[in-house]
Amino acid sequence: MVKTCTKILIADDEETYRYMLNDLLTNEGYQTAVAGDGIQAINALQANAFDIAFLDIKMPKVDGIDVLKFIKETFSETEVVMLTGVGTVPIAIECMKLGAYDFLTKPYSSEDLIKTVRKIEEKRSLLRENQIIKAELSRLSGSTDIIGNSANFNKVLDIAQKVAPTSSTILIQGASGTGKELVANYIYKNSDRADKHFIALNCASIPDTLIESELFGHEKGAFTDARAMKKGLVEIADSGTLFLDEVGDISQTIQPKLLRFIQTGEYRRVGGNIVLKSDVRIISATNKNLVEEVKQGRFREDLLYRLNVITIEIPNLKERKEDIPLLIEWFLQNKIKMKPRKQISQKALELLMRYDWPGNVRELENVIERAAILSKDDTIQPDAISLPLRSVGFFQKFNENNIIGTPVSMKEIEMQHIDGVLKNLQGNKTEAAKILGISLKTLYTKIQQYQIKID
Repeated sequence: MVKTCTKILIADDEETYRYMLNDLLTNEGYQTAVAGDGIQAINALQANAFDIAFLDIKMPKVDGIDVLKFIKETFSETEVVMLTGVGTVPIAIECMKLGAYDFLTKPYSSEDLIKTVRKIEEKRSLLRENQIIKAELSRLSGSTDIIGNSANFNKVLDIAQKVAPTSSTILIQGASGTGKELVANYIYKNSDRADKHFIALNCASIPDTLIESELFGHEKGAFTDARAMKKGLVEIADSGTLFLDEVGDISQTIQPKLLRFIQTGEYRRVGGNIVLKSDVRIISATNKNLVEEVKQGRFREDLLYRLNVITIEIPNLKERKEDIPLLIEWFLQNKIKMKPRKQISQKALELLMRYDWPGNVRELENVIERAAILSKDDTIQPDAISLPLRSVGFFQKFNENNIIGTPVSMKEIEMQHIDGVLKNLQGNKTEAAKILGISLKTLYTKIQQYQIKID
């Protein structure tokens, strides 16, 4: 017998049928509860979450039809099978119009009953997979490949490989655009849960009023737009991995609830009283300094300790510049769908290697995509690359040979300045004109006037 996580409620006023059905299902490994009438059934439903309910149509106090209506109004995801005698078959068919999945006529065979349960499980599995697919489509719309061979980045991968097989919570820290979700996905793929679900939630993109519902789900009527019960991501990701991106943005009202879930695996849907459990591995990420956030009273210290059992620091791109050629080649071959495939010239590569990339890998990808589109031929040249050079100290500062303040004409200063800007830009006239604050036509005139040589 293999124990399953499917929970089944059996409601029948005939003791013989009730316990016969209970024995059959428990022997098959199902978790069951029994009720002798409609009131007991409703009480059981309010106390626990059930996947399937078997309801006898004729029961004292409250009959099966009223319990069916209660279930469909309150716990719409619970599938209902009506149990009926020969004379109530038309009523059972009418119950299906009210939302019942099927009906079984007494006396029913064990084979028919188990077959019905299996069909319901298959249906629920498909519905759940549909929810997972929607979440996965969002995740897979980006790249999942890890690109890099620098010493700094290899340290990250080494730690990730060591912690992946464990169940420890992991906090990934790094600036925006460094690839925190890629590292989280790498850990997931190398974990014991790689055959389970990976669900990602960007905590900064969801309003505080909705994030609790997104995480833990809600019951029907919990708030104005809650027209039906909804499962949360912790429930959908059960036995898998939940990635909380930008976890530092979770509001202080939700932090204690997240802490309790991490500690116990228990949670309640918004508007619900039933305590549910889910076995989820938490990987979180942030571009904030959570230690400083704790000092400022914006983040719970005990939650930080729960999240950062293992901390992984991802370096900025300027700290792993030797990976830039690898990243550019990957973008051109895999991300930028252009025919023929673009290449990058040595001068353009040198220009990119000198930039500090405050937007990290994401900025590099955007710059390369734009350059590939604007380049005139199959090879990307410096004039196709656009960088906000002034803001990052890209140019060489004046040295001990500084001519400012010496008896040198303005013409000489202008000539040397234009020459220096062009050299620093590897001859990129378009960017040089932007930096100098003159038109491209004026720049060409100055180059000719001062007989500036461009390599």
